[in-house]
Amino acid sequence: MENYCVPPDTRVDLESFQTYYDGEIEKGAGKDQLKDLSKTIRDLQELLYAENKQKVLIVLQGIDTSGKDSTIEHVFGRVNPQGTKVVNFKVPTSKELAHDYLWRVHQHTPGKGEIVIFNRSHYEDVLVVRVHELVPQAVWGKRYDHINAFERLLADEGTTILKFFLNISKKEQAERFLARLDRSHKRWKFNPDDLAERQYWNDYKAAFEEMLSRTSTEYAPWYVVPSDRKWYRNLVVASVVADKIKSLNMQFPAEVPDIDAYRDQLTAMIAGKPE
Repeated sequence: MENYCVPPDTRVDLESFQTYYDGEIEKGAGKDQLKDLSKTIRDLQELLYAENKQKVLIVLQGIDTSGKDSTIEHVFGRVNPQGTKVVNFKVPTSKELAHDYLWRVHQHTPGKGEIVIFNRSHYEDVLVVRVHELVPQAVWGKRYDHINAFERLLADEGTTILKFFLNISKKEQAERFLARLDRSHKRWKFNPDDLAERQYWNDYKAAFEEMLSRTSTEYAPWYVVPSDRKWYRNLVVASVVADKIKSLNMQFPAEVPDIDAYRDQLTAMIAGKPE
């Protein structure tokens, strides 16, 4: 899975990355692997929460229909919500706009023992802001360095950062829009404005390429995930997440001293003996 990781200081051309790929794994076998990995992530999240020392931030970015919601459901659906949060970044509120653009992001970063998943993120400020010229280039052009410094701060303070760009083809996006129309329970997700955004496909592609090129770092790497096949996308994300959290070498807290005495006490209670 490290083949999908963008090395620091690499100029990214998305034309060189596949979107429709299965890793030469049979779909059924891949789904079985995903089930096992989702259980592993569940157990690792319990350990992370119990140890209460490490922090994990996962960033999901991709064009409309790339599968951010679905990835969260299939990869993290088994974890205990007590120690896991999903944050969606939509159009900034007036209060958020009154602060610097990273203000609304920083308050949602993980605390000790937490996994936080960003569904879209601070990268919108070098993506949609750039494509739609919401601020001048002189403004958004500085933000790559801001973001690197922000993520460096988080990493230095003990946060493991994993960033996934869900890479789909333009044809696949159109097919997913059509699928939303064909399924009554999915129609609520369709917005005609999404079709208007397709006119900016090449502009978004250029923005994604610069984002990946300038902000994939040793402490906060980007993974470009082939995502036309949904099951394989989920498998890649789950594999990377499981491997990285496992590498934190976490330990459960020390048990209570003289724990056997408490076991005897509880056994007596169950047996109905006087306490």
